[in-house]
Amino acid sequence: MPNHLQIDDSAPWKQRFRAQTVLWAQVAKQNPTTGLACTNRSGLYQLYAWDVPTGELRQLTSRPEGQLGGYLDPDGTFVYYLDDQEGDEIEHFVRVPWSGGSPKDVTPDTPRYASWSLVASQTGGLLGTVVAYDNAFHLGCLEIDAEETPGPVRFLHESAATMGNPTLSYGGETIVVGSTERAGRLHYNLVAFDTRSGAQIGELWDGPGSSLQPVAFAPLSDDIRLLVTTNRTGVVRPCIWNPVTSERRDLALAELQGDVIPWDWSPDGQRILLCQYHSAVQHLLVYDLSSDELTHLEISAGTYGEGYFASHDEIWTQWTDARHPGQLIALDATTGQLLRTILAAGDPPVGQPWQSVSFPSSDGQMIQGWLAVPAGSGPFPTILHTHGGPDDVQTEVFSPDSQMWLDHGFAFLTVNYRGSMTFGRAFEEQIWGDLGHWEVEDMVAAREWLVSTGIARPEAILLTGWSYGGYLTLMGLGVRPDLWAGGMAGIAIADWTGLYEDSAETLRGYQVGVFGGTPDEKPAEYVKSSPVTYVDSVKAPLLIIQGRHDTRTPPRQVEEYVSRLKARHHPVELHWFETGHLGAFTDSELSIAHYERMLRFAYGVLG
Repeated sequence: MPNHLQIDDSAPWKQRFRAQTVLWAQVAKQNPTTGLACTNRSGLYQLYAWDVPTGELRQLTSRPEGQLGGYLDPDGTFVYYLDDQEGDEIEHFVRVPWSGGSPKDVTPDTPRYASWSLVASQTGGLLGTVVAYDNAFHLGCLEIDAEETPGPVRFLHESAATMGNPTLSYGGETIVVGSTERAGRLHYNLVAFDTRSGAQIGELWDGPGSSLQPVAFAPLSDDIRLLVTTNRTGVVRPCIWNPVTSERRDLALAELQGDVIPWDWSPDGQRILLCQYHSAVQHLLVYDLSSDELTHLEISAGTYGEGYFASHDEIWTQWTDARHPGQLIALDATTGQLLRTILAAGDPPVGQPWQSVSFPSSDGQMIQGWLAVPAGSGPFPTILHTHGGPDDVQTEVFSPDSQMWLDHGFAFLTVNYRGSMTFGRAFEEQIWGDLGHWEVEDMVAAREWLVSTGIARPEAILLTGWSYGGYLTLMGLGVRPDLWAGGMAGIAIADWTGLYEDSAETLRGYQVGVFGGTPDEKPAEYVKSSPVTYVDSVKAPLLIIQGRHDTRTPPRQVEEYVSRLKARHHPVELHWFETGHLGAFTDSELSIAHYERMLRFAYGVLG
């Protein structure tokens, strides 16, 4: 049996959810005394104006559903964010003065849209964005005049094919965006446009099956070099591309394993900060372009957010591990030595460490995961967790939910299943067109490993996950119903066709890419990959937590799935919260309520 249920307000696991965490922080490119941070110090993640010299944080947003995304313009004057309604991730970008004030719409003449990004030239004279509405993706620019007033959006390119996040050159003359128009599926080629004329001036494509992404232009006024990632060798590698001259330089990194992703340029444009992922562990490196010298930085274990050169001598990055919430730290740019903590996190009760493990799946493919076990000797009741995405990777992070289960005597294993990023192109793309199949195979292999090693009690293994992880929870319960004691799915996908019909334009583009077509074009694939197809096979009790205003995993498809279970009197609980997809992660007290519900559910299932 699990340990005694701890639900009092001072329980250690609740303290961890409430611990202050710095999710990310950025500094204005042309005004390094001004910054922007996202933290949960109020109980919800909000945007904070950050006075860099003093470390003072001043709350800018007070949105009831919280605010996870934001962008500080290069001179530190304005903060931009998507002003969506109740967390539905569809609306207009607004801006608010860094000094404080009311938000103002910067695209008042456009329809409501979904968008993942807004960028600016380093001179601050131009904004660039990709927005999705009316069944198309639109690449646009906004001029910022001498009075710092944005003009109307000038759309440069429109396509039914998915477009990713754009990036602007230093002075804003050139904008580059990734597009699936040529490459197809979720493979991107890069297209460069002159922002004044709208003319296409360059294209980079590595051929069928490959994908490129823009990262950042060089931070110099007379330098048009662009950092790019390419996976043409089967793993992600950095290269440098000049969209005007078509000159290209691939960095010499043959000795490195796993994906290597460029994060930033040094201020003089001569060095590149790199992050290597190998078996879900990060390594930071600096590449000198003049000498081709690669320096490995000596860093602590854990997970690092996208770091940047704060100066020639320092790298600033967010850092977390299993026992420490996210915080902003400064590293020596030559050695990686920790110099100081810039924005500190809270000091929660100490939890259990995570350890990297691996095991073979049904086809022999090795699968990596992170295991944590409670005090005492096993076998234990066990939580088998799958991350969201699927195009993500689970690294070692501060995870209040995992520590909650450990406090209560459960073992915890989170799996980087097939489809996860940073394990190579073949690993990531093996699920395309066949979603759910290989992921569940890897979950079953994880279960077999947990039981064979004496970690898990075979009759007491529960599935859980959020978003795509919630989808895999439902798939696991339906496809392999005899293996699980129960399931706890958050913001889940139950029916891919229903999802396509109700979701935001951005997610429809993703579905077309990953399935190779729409539900009308690929009906068999959508049916095979949908948990609702297997709903009548589900045997284990199920808890689902879903957002009423979610446009990524909208409510109707889950309601219909639950109706099917209830029609045959299957034990299922459906709990709603009143925001969108990201609202599941922004509010500390809401998270506590969700996980207390999960705890009670698990205790009820296990008796």
